[in-house]
Amino acid sequence: VDCSSRGLTKLPSSLQHNIRFLNLSFNSLQSIGTQLSHYVHLRTLDLSYNRLDALPPALPRSLWDFRATGNHLRTLDKNDTAYHWNLKVLDLSDNELERIVFINNTLPGLQTLNLSHNRFWTVPTNMPHNLAAIDLSHNFLVQILPGSLERLPRLNRFFLHNNRFSWLHEGVFDKLSSLELMTLGDNPWACEDEENTTKLLKWAEQTRATVLGCPCYTKPICGRSHLTTSDTNWHSSLFTEPPFWESERTALATSSYRAKSAMFETEVFQDKMNNSMEVFEATSFSAQTSTTARPKMATKKIRNSRNGVNGLTVQSISGLIVLTIVCCLNAC
Repeated sequence: VDCSSRGLTKLPSSLQHNIRFLNLSFNSLQSIGTQLSHYVHLRTLDLSYNRLDALPPALPRSLWDFRATGNHLRTLDKNDTAYHWNLKVLDLSDNELERIVFINNTLPGLQTLNLSHNRFWTVPTNMPHNLAAIDLSHNFLVQILPGSLERLPRLNRFFLHNNRFSWLHEGVFDKLSSLELMTLGDNPWACEDEENTTKLLKWAEQTRATVLGCPCYTKPICGRSHLTTSDTNWHSSLFTEPPFWESERTALATSSYRAKSAMFETEVFQDKMNNSMEVFEATSFSAQTSTTARPKMATKKIRNSRNGVNGLTVQSISGLIVLTIVCCLNAC
């Protein structure tokens, strides 16, 4: 049932209790109370872009996919997630979260956790052990406590770009045995601290995972898997699964360094470097995880200024035609 963008201030009373998905995004809901507990068959619930400052106290335990992007949530208490054994996707991005508490053996089925665009200073500890994807990008992260990533054996995608990391403890990622993709770009690494930086760079070069945004801007992409499969088209993308009412979702890159890596790693860029008359457009996207929001796109144009023919700059095909006519008239 799609009840999005209707100016709702309370839950519609006409909803049937046997519904399986419910989209309440882009409304004006401030509190729902325990009303949702009656929908015991509900699988997908989207409360994104409302006015919630706390999660509803009695969410259905049948949920597989829950999203509350773009609200005013500040904390996630252990009781908010204690009984959601079936939950697979939890998206709390674009809120005001500073603290989140997980207790042991909660959310055993959770595979995707999106906490991007919040206010975290440290990576949450005791995260659910079966997670496959975690997005903590666009926070204020400055540290990862030792041991906080040791019990995530299935984690294969870890997004940490656009934070405030300057250094990391040695071996902090060593227990992530299933890691395939990590993003570290757009962090203020203390590159002058050679001892810590060298260790981090060594890990980034030797890991089996693909690392987008190598520390200290040494190169756009690191990792041994990138060296052996350079044609792989990795994206730091929207990794949450689309809801049932949305048939398609395009995977879009989420930060400026992804545009840079595409520019330097593809054959298209090499061709354009060889032929400097072309203009390469590198496009970066701002990823939105709501089920209804559209991604914002910003386009950067990178021009090569060394386009000279007899001291003249060739700007376009039309300019080339004019130049040819002038040469012909001079010859006559």
